[in-house]
Amino acid sequence: MMGCCCLSRHSSSYSAPPEISILFKQELPQCKKQVTYRIPALIYISDKQTFLAFAERRKTPSDTDAELLVMKKGLWKNDNNPVKWVSGQQVFTSACLPNHRSMNPCPVYERKSKTLFLFFICVPVGVSEQQQKNEKKNQARLCYITSKDTGETWSAVTDLTADVIGEQEKNWATFAVGPGHGIQMKSGRLIIPAYTYFFTSENPPTSHAFAIYSDDKGSTWHIGKCMNGLPSNECQMAEIIDDEGNSKLYCNARSTIHYRVQALSESKGTDFDTSSSVNKLIETGNGCQGSVLSFTPDQASEKTWLLYCHPTNATNRLTLGVYLNKCASDLSGWGNPVILHEGPSGYSDLTQCGDGKHFACLMECGEKSELEGIGFILFEQKDDKAEKLQITKFTKQN
Repeated sequence: MMGCCCLSRHSSSYSAPPEISILFKQELPQCKKQVTYRIPALIYISDKQTFLAFAERRKTPSDTDAELLVMKKGLWKNDNNPVKWVSGQQVFTSACLPNHRSMNPCPVYERKSKTLFLFFICVPVGVSEQQQKNEKKNQARLCYITSKDTGETWSAVTDLTADVIGEQEKNWATFAVGPGHGIQMKSGRLIIPAYTYFFTSENPPTSHAFAIYSDDKGSTWHIGKCMNGLPSNECQMAEIIDDEGNSKLYCNARSTIHYRVQALSESKGTDFDTSSSVNKLIETGNGCQGSVLSFTPDQASEKTWLLYCHPTNATNRLTLGVYLNKCASDLSGWGNPVILHEGPSGYSDLTQCGDGKHFACLMECGEKSELEGIGFILFEQKDDKAEKLQITKFTKQN
């Protein structure tokens, strides 16, 4: 079960632009204790017209100081004030293991059973990703909790590590899910994006994306093969459907080669084609997580377009932009970005919402640092017939 968390510490002075609602705000008091929120994940449950926004609560910005997952809930109102945030910050006290920190929220919704899965990893307190890579010994655990009432109540935690990863763990230095949303394909398969640092006796740990999937509404889960080719790290996945209704799974991943890495799967994530770089999608500095989303612009057709969101600066985490690919079968068909936030920007997550013509982004953002808060922005594409992405931002939602 969840409980509300009321924090009495002083907040930072960051004032968001008029389009951005700050849902989670960094707390920098005079004393040594502080609170930072990182790693946004966003899902919109259309049959309940509900947004669920997730993040990590940390004692400091450091990964090793992550603590628990938190959530806020919003409702789509479809009026002059389209989104109303209806809950205070809620802390997940069941989404954890003893003496572990919870990280990388990754929600996915199963349509038929109306079950929301929140995947995440649990890592022993004080153990870093780099330590696991150096020791070539995975200590992360694959976990989830579920809700059948749109996030009002939640199950106890389930640890899938032994059953799903099993013997393969011996060649994993560490791994993580997402972060950001998972998807359900039109076939019903649930997809959780993930990556691992895989090693052999001859090769050091190298990151490779892969899919965790379920074909029985989440009763059992399996892992697909690691993506070959260029190293691929934090990732998100989207279903691409062409004019004939044929489906492929698309993966877009973080890299260290100055460009994003992408690959297609014709087996719904069981394996992927060799990954390749996307020269139209630059990577930022040493890399940053990004979000990808497929959507159907015309309800008379199943054909999908792709949206992608990421900082557009090649050096620093600045100027968050959203890109459109109207020909998803052409993986080089990305247009120029439209800017969602001019200032410091980091991790983000996209969702389609409301009447299907609106989109939302949950993003790390600030005035001097992207760690100052996690904000929500609502936008829509102005003209589906336009060759380039044209969007309208809305004033911040209460």
